[in-house]
Amino acid sequence: MKKLQFKKSIDASAEKVYNIMLGINNIETYEQWTSEFNPTSTYEGSWEKGSKIYFIGTDENGKRGGMVSEIADVVPFRFVSIRHYGILDGENEITEGDMVEKWAGGLENYSFQENNGTTTVTVEMDAIEDYLDYFSSTWPKALNKLKELAEK
Repeated sequence: MKKLQFKKSIDASAEKVYNIMLGINNIETYEQWTSEFNPTSTYEGSWEKGSKIYFIGTDENGKRGGMVSEIADVVPFRFVSIRHYGILDGENEITEGDMVEKWAGGLENYSFQENNGTTTVTVEMDAIEDYLDYFSSTWPKALNKLKELAEK
């Protein structure tokens, strides 16, 4: 896996950016910026440390799918670490085998650094070769959307 990093400065407090990014007060804010990845992106679960969380969407046939993950660490308004360990295929969790072993255990970390009312969001993630181009082109769009939402 390769580690990718993306940064975006947002003219809003770390608390506001964190809450919008994670959909803490309204899941729709999470769904709006993650729509860059999939128009039906959402999550089910909790952002509490140790919690299981599903990052899901539906495909062109309306089938549910996504990632089975755990919140590895959380420091409110400063840091979130997500450990991906499986795939959700419809209602089935797949946590072993060829489909997951290439990237299982990969981390996706969000850091929030506030300075004089501007928050720098840093996303660091482990990605397999097949998805490098996709993430490299999609994350900047998603962070631009997050910026737009947080600066309203």
